Amino acid sequence: MMLDLFATPVVPGLSMHDAFLSAAEEAALIAHIDETSLSAFRFQRWTGKRLTRSYGWRYDFETGLFAPTEPMPEWLDDVRARAAQVAGLCPADLVQALLIRYDPGAGIGWHKDRPVFAHVVGISLGHEATLRLRRRTANGFERAKAELARRSIYHLSGEVRHHWEHSIAPIEQPRWSITFRSLSDRNRRL
Repeated sequence: MMLDLFATPVVPGLSMHDAFLSAAEEAALIAHIDETSLSAFRFQRWTGKRLTRSYGWRYDFETGLFAPTEPMPEWLDDVRARAAQVAGLCPADLVQALLIRYDPGAGIGWHKDRPVFAHVVGISLGHEATLRLRRRTANGFERAKAELARRSIYHLSGEVRHHWEHSIAPIEQPRWSITFRSLSDRNRRL
């Protein structure tokens, strides 16, 4: 894999790389995700159109509880190690994996990942998507966007991670993702 270390980020702290996975690796990961017991995403009394499963750590959006959950399966080991390398981290730093399947019409609304997490490393599978970014200014919102190609990887850290919200625009094709997260320094003692 050839990384362009000199690409200008859309927003400081966002790095992206296409062709992170081969087509065969993508197909195998999608099959593993589909074999996993996924659950509808729930936020308070709202149920999202996407299906999810967490490993390592789980954040319950209905109760606000953050707690350990079952360990990551072995089939995530290689992709986690490669994702950590892209982010300049040790594989053991990526303590949480979130699997998501987006059925047609699904997306993710505007949000920042919980402050318990530091780095966010996402892998896009199945279909391209648009990562929308915004931050509040005195006159409204500053906005940016980045196209997530299938089999690509992105890393959110620094400014984009802590000062910008992000969302995934709804798409009409099936899409899957794997998002790895590290704990913030304050929460590594948990």
